[in-house]
Amino acid sequence: MIKKGPFGMIKAGWRSFAIYGCVIALCQPLAACGSAENPAASTKAEPASSKAAAVPADAPLVIAFGDSLYAGYQLGPKEGLAPQLQAALAADGVVARVQNAGVSGDTTAAGLQRLTFVLDNAKVKPALVLLGLGGNDMLRGIDAAQTRSNLDAMLAELQKRDIPVVLTGMMASPNMGSDYAKAFNPIYPELAAKYEASLYPFILDNVVTNKALMLGDNVHPNAKGIGVIVDGLAPLVEEALPDAD
Repeated sequence: MIKKGPFGMIKAGWRSFAIYGCVIALCQPLAACGSAENPAASTKAEPASSKAAAVPADAPLVIAFGDSLYAGYQLGPKEGLAPQLQAALAADGVVARVQNAGVSGDTTAAGLQRLTFVLDNAKVKPALVLLGLGGNDMLRGIDAAQTRSNLDAMLAELQKRDIPVVLTGMMASPNMGSDYAKAFNPIYPELAAKYEASLYPFILDNVVTNKALMLGDNVHPNAKGIGVIVDGLAPLVEEALPDAD
């Protein structure tokens, strides 16, 4: 069953879709959501306001496995998705350790290659995995069938290990054409339904169209933008964590 996120399922992701398409069309020559060749640098955006609370050694482990949108591209140590999500959970009274397993420039193929390594080398079995890949596939025009196959394989591996998943979706830019969009956009809701994963339909919803929430490349969120994403993700994470009330 697909769990409803704060944006009310798929339709919410389309609210800013038209402008999103224009932004991606302008930035598509970058060819990746944060190329691995471009090292991270400190952002001038305002840092997250709250101090990170101490997390017990035996706290449940949440692995944030994705691309540059997870990795904290050009953000400070406390500004990325993992640290901000951990702080948001703590503020809600939910004790968890959120591990940053994002790699800038990763496609779903690259993610599939490293997923087993990340899981096998985790200090404890993850209580939850956030899975967010596919944006670089879309920007590079990779066959949507390949993207689906790679995500399916990752979700199957997580299911085999009995690890719950929150899947964060991406949408094809309109300039990719209607045929590509018809093949790409259903991937996330359909796989979420297949594997009973929680779904956040469009990770950049309410962020990509607001320049105040974006870095200068107009592709990656700044610290404030990550905060907006975390505000949406935190309730899903809290619900998906085992034994969470």
